[in-house]
Amino acid sequence: TRLLLSVSPCKNDIVRIVIDEARPIKARYRVPDVLSEEPRSDQLRVESQTKDSITLSWSSGHYQLQEDEQSSLWKETFRNFVDIKANGPSSLGADLCLHGFQHVYGLPEHPDRLQLRDTSDGEPYRLYNLDVFAADLYCRLGLYGSVPLMVAHKPDRTIGVFWLNASDTFVNIQYSPTDHEDDQTPPVKRRRLRPQSDVHWISESGVIDCIILLGPRPHQLFKQYAQLTGYQAMPPLFSLGYHQCRWNYNDEADVKAVDAGFDRHNIPYDVIWLDIEHTDGKRYFTWDPALFPKPAGLQHHLEKKKRKMVVISDPHIKVDPDWSLYREARDGRHFVKDREGQIYRGESSYLDFSCPATRAWYSRCFSLDKYKGSTASLFVWNDMNEPSVFNGPEQTMPKDAVHHGGWEHRDLHNLYGFYQHMATVDGLISRSGGSERPFVLSRSFFAGSQRLGAIWTGDNVSSWEYLKISLPMVLSLNLAGIAFCGADVGGFVKDPDPELLVRWYQAAALQPFFRGHSAKDTKRREPWLFGEEVTAAIRTAIQQRYKKKKHLTR
Repeated sequence: TRLLLSVSPCKNDIVRIVIDEARPIKARYRVPDVLSEEPRSDQLRVESQTKDSITLSWSSGHYQLQEDEQSSLWKETFRNFVDIKANGPSSLGADLCLHGFQHVYGLPEHPDRLQLRDTSDGEPYRLYNLDVFAADLYCRLGLYGSVPLMVAHKPDRTIGVFWLNASDTFVNIQYSPTDHEDDQTPPVKRRRLRPQSDVHWISESGVIDCIILLGPRPHQLFKQYAQLTGYQAMPPLFSLGYHQCRWNYNDEADVKAVDAGFDRHNIPYDVIWLDIEHTDGKRYFTWDPALFPKPAGLQHHLEKKKRKMVVISDPHIKVDPDWSLYREARDGRHFVKDREGQIYRGESSYLDFSCPATRAWYSRCFSLDKYKGSTASLFVWNDMNEPSVFNGPEQTMPKDAVHHGGWEHRDLHNLYGFYQHMATVDGLISRSGGSERPFVLSRSFFAGSQRLGAIWTGDNVSSWEYLKISLPMVLSLNLAGIAFCGADVGGFVKDPDPELLVRWYQAAALQPFFRGHSAKDTKRREPWLFGEEVTAAIRTAIQQRYKKKKHLTR
């Protein structure tokens, strides 16, 4: 297969390497909408050339590329699912050697330590957004979101590798030893080798679009990445406070009782959340008429205390021809199709957020005149947007489902939640006429999600091990540009003992996004339910958070 290679040095010390087929069976997918703008190219000069390498230069210095010489499946099966590759095999890969580096970071999201591990003896890191309930710790398989950014660091240099591909991706890492001899050789006799990290990327489809961030200092690298994919969106001030959530608060009286409990126990908080049971039969943009008969009045009750409400809005739409929103989506051709051209059905139908017209339609659903019972103090939580499909392969959408433009789901899977997040944010901006910052929390994410809003680490477990792992998970997201993130306090599943709950509040109060959340089969855990000693400790942790929040307003 003949390939086209493009090497483009760009402003701000980045280099873009793109490899595509000269004559593909079908044009390969190139990731849109993630880069804030196309990087501007610098003039490139060839300094020298040998049979296996070429030295290139441009205004900021000299760099060397070395080439290594390195065969088709049209159908695959996974359990009882059949994946038809209508356009033929499409996988691609590249090997990169990071000379002089022994420490690499990034590639969120994985429940693992901050420094990426050598994968020679096990599974590669996988970037494939999946709904993995209570994931095993120190696992390299795909989780809720993916940012294909790797950061290599040593005392005198920091560089980055950004692999702009939204398909199923695996990354292998091998750290080369610095000692040439084996462990039996006395240290004084060992020959020191120059360290290096070998990285192998492989993706299922698309093109090789690899951007090298040359740093050389950490702050320069992070600026280079932010200029490519966007800076963290400035959050509305209330969202920096404490958020109280549960799946689910039972009804309006329950919400008011919890709200009053915070006042009674002198514990500050800013936002209370409602999960899916607030809706009328799991139809988003509706309210259960028996449990939440006066939703606008409930929001006004909270707004009088300068508090907000957040409700859930997932990407799947209940199949109900009697529901006007379903009919609008169906008649407007806003759903993902299956490979036969029919509306794809998991347990529901799924909106095709890759289509600009669908995103615009979905954004309009958040307008005050269309979303009955909503007010300007209502904000949004995008969950299950990997997308999660309970009866699908790996509990997600089949790879041969078809999106806008005829692209298969395999090409853009990791963008699905990013696009829903984008449409929701646009809806809230339009609702206020651009006068107020939106707040939207998303479980799934990709590179560029930082410019949309907040992210959390997903369905965690109430255990000391999960509390510990939340710290490197949040730091890894920070390294990949997503600053406004956090882990659910106390763990989403299982019940924390009082000591664990207190310690989790103390740790989470220092994370950017601060929310307590729990599943419906857990015991209630509002801060005042464990005795005065526990209540006082949690109160102190949250109050310390608010002292920092006050400082931000000055």
